[in-house]
Amino acid sequence: MLAGLIFATDDAHDRPDMLAATLPFGGGTLIEFQARLLVTAGAGQLIIVVTRLTPELVGAVNRMKRRGIGVDIVRTAREAEEKLHPLARILVIADGLVTTDSVISLLSSEGSDTLLVTADADALPGLERVGADAIWAGLARVEAQRITDVAALPKDYDFESTLLRVAAQAGADHLLLPGGAARDGHGIERDSARLRARNEEVVSAFVSNRVSWVDRFVIAPMARLALPWLIGRAVPGLVVGGCSAGVMALGLGLMAWGLPIIGLPLVTASIAGLATGAVLSWMRDAESEALVQRGAIAGGSAAAVLLLGQSISRAEGTGTGLTIAVAFVVLAALLERSTNDRQRQRWWGSPAAYPLIMIPFVGMGYPLLGLWAGATYAAVSLAAVIERLREKP
Repeated sequence: MLAGLIFATDDAHDRPDMLAATLPFGGGTLIEFQARLLVTAGAGQLIIVVTRLTPELVGAVNRMKRRGIGVDIVRTAREAEEKLHPLARILVIADGLVTTDSVISLLSSEGSDTLLVTADADALPGLERVGADAIWAGLARVEAQRITDVAALPKDYDFESTLLRVAAQAGADHLLLPGGAARDGHGIERDSARLRARNEEVVSAFVSNRVSWVDRFVIAPMARLALPWLIGRAVPGLVVGGCSAGVMALGLGLMAWGLPIIGLPLVTASIAGLATGAVLSWMRDAESEALVQRGAIAGGSAAAVLLLGQSISRAEGTGTGLTIAVAFVVLAALLERSTNDRQRQRWWGSPAAYPLIMIPFVGMGYPLLGLWAGATYAAVSLAAVIERLREKP
């Protein structure tokens, strides 16, 4: 079992009336963002270590509990020990830590006690050394026994610092923080103004780390421009998704009327909007909204392919266009069912990519060739998936 242990004890540097963990971040609070990362990594229980309860923290914890995950608030190591399963693996997050899902994944698997460290003395000011040339980077994986060891010590010891020392003395492995993590926003931040700047770095890293080439190189640049403005004005992800869905409906309607040269670019633009809205919804812990928007991308892409095939068949008086379109959609659906984000290779097909592939051909007046190109792309991607599955023992 994987559990998360989040420290929320220190005040914000420029807001002494507020805990650093409850500063605005990612469309919610920093501690909610940390919790989402832990839940995404597979944590089934969250333990929040506090010294005092504030209205902002209580509200954040209540919103976390709506996800159906167990969230407990504790003040001491003894209380944490009572809440944790004795065989649990625990992911520890330092107070005020900002990080990304890719860094969290480094420690979310099975393994012995491990401390994430950096050799850069300026990278994470305020954290402790755990070796001659190693500074703790704010994340650790420990066994439940380490919490028991801390609980046996005097109560006036600082929980976070003592846990780090106990893990180090128990021979915890050191895992070096990846070189690009600091550039992507990883670090300790307890100042609200600097946290806003780090928010943009983390958002940019999140949208840039998508696997598919169209997500990474086409959608991500647009999302990086739009998301800081949207987050700063608290625009709901569903509003962005709803407006994008309206654009998609308009594009599909134009395709149905035989104007794919106008409708297909509108569908492609709406897919970028829906992807941005899905990111906003995920950051605000509205996973169901994000799922609906990702489903709209897949559905809209399939509808665009079928409508293009129908318009070709209607114009030529044959069933060729519609037949290719149906085969295209079937191949794409099989590809989606056969893979997930962790298995996917960057060049493989995806619902967001198919309309983009067809646009140049439609623009040049060869829509049937565009369908052939898209269907071939999906078929080659599916063949690569099948080949990979065959290679597995």
